[in-house]
Amino acid sequence: MPETSPNAAIPSTVKWVLTVLVSTAFVMMLNETTVAVALPSIMKDLGIGADLAQWFLTGFLLTMAIVLPTTGWILGRFTTRSVFFFATIIFLVGTIGAALAPNFVIMLLARVAQAIGTAIIMPLLMTVTMLMVPANRRGTVMGLIGVVIAAAPALGPTVAGLILSVTSWHGIFTVMVPLVAIATIIGAVKLTNASERTSEGIDVLSMILSVFAFGGLVYGLSSISVITAGGPEARTPVIILVIGIIGLALFVWRQIVRGKHGNALLDLRPLTNLNFTLCLVAMMGFFAALLGLMNTLPLFIQGGLMATALVTGLITLPGGVLEAALSPVAGRLFDRFGPKPLLIPGMLIAVISMFALAAVSENTSPWFIAVIFTAFSIGLAMIFTPAMTTALGSLPKQLYGHGSAIFNTMQQLAGAAGTALMISIYGSAQARALSSGLSEQGAHADGAGAAFITCGFVALGALIAAVFIRRVPTQERERERVELEEQTAS
Repeated sequence: MPETSPNAAIPSTVKWVLTVLVSTAFVMMLNETTVAVALPSIMKDLGIGADLAQWFLTGFLLTMAIVLPTTGWILGRFTTRSVFFFATIIFLVGTIGAALAPNFVIMLLARVAQAIGTAIIMPLLMTVTMLMVPANRRGTVMGLIGVVIAAAPALGPTVAGLILSVTSWHGIFTVMVPLVAIATIIGAVKLTNASERTSEGIDVLSMILSVFAFGGLVYGLSSISVITAGGPEARTPVIILVIGIIGLALFVWRQIVRGKHGNALLDLRPLTNLNFTLCLVAMMGFFAALLGLMNTLPLFIQGGLMATALVTGLITLPGGVLEAALSPVAGRLFDRFGPKPLLIPGMLIAVISMFALAAVSENTSPWFIAVIFTAFSIGLAMIFTPAMTTALGSLPKQLYGHGSAIFNTMQQLAGAAGTALMISIYGSAQARALSSGLSEQGAHADGAGAAFITCGFVALGALIAAVFIRRVPTQERERERVELEEQTAS
């Protein structure tokens, strides 16, 4: 499909396509954070322990990490409609399976199916946006995608808490079934193909290396707390992490070799674009801090303040709602002013909020946390849209699919690393506080303070990278596209 005119309006057919994709992606991303709240109920009903139940989260992350690197090839090899239907149907099958799951195995397989659909839908949404939306309107649309990426996971615990207050954990999945089914039906009627297909076959060796590389890294990073504790239990995670690192090196080598012939599973050429790489580094650092905060904050609220899961969700609800409302506004402002007037202030607000949360104690008011988290969410709304749009907008259109695959894959790795690191820091500080005679609630506060201040410093590093990001004129993107075509032809 030819690239749209930079100043054209968004056609009504494109609006339908984006509406279907955004709403579907929102449900899928909401699903990503609802299960954690329901784990105690799921464990009781299925008669399993925490060690097995944790695989409903870990298995989801592992599957996402393995599938994401292949999405660049998938989006080039198959039509937009085919990819969309595969993603929604496999997610729908997984959701129905989870709602009816009678045992651990069925539930785990259902979560794997959900993860496959989720991993495909986000790169599809970002690529279609870059291909079908005029350059002067991309920020506005990416603002809606920002709602999906940031606000949906933030609202997940609240939604789960509300559902669990009126029904069983099965209801979390049952509610999603008609929503995804309706989106699939609308997609069958309204969805059009956005990209041109290629005839490249899949590189089996790259696929195998991808499984070892990204699966090993996510599992190893998720087990950081076990590794740092040492002992016999650390041996397996260490081995898997080393396999992941070696696998990543071999995977990168394989993509470089295949890329010379234009048939890499994951084309790494986007990383040669400085602006794309700066956006990627900034988002990786910030996403690590964000997921680290989002996964440790509930631990403190419930363990340090002795609040219920529902109250925990309600504390973060205002921030999630405000972020959802502001993300499209940030997108429109990006279209007008470019990335820096939003990125820099947004990251500053987020960094200051993280450092403010580091001052919590067992006597901290829930209102204080709600206010600070709301401020943090305002910062989030100003970050995702400029970073994503600038990163992909810096690339020629032939690399949109691979660029979005790289962006989503590295975000997933950063999120896994950030979550594992912050939980490890939280647990270590909590253990030290308990050994010194502090109360259980006080120990939780110490753990939270240590984790939150680390989040702040990681986000500060992301802010430094963001300072060097520049706005890329439409003319420069066109020049880079022509240069890439000439290089490919030669």
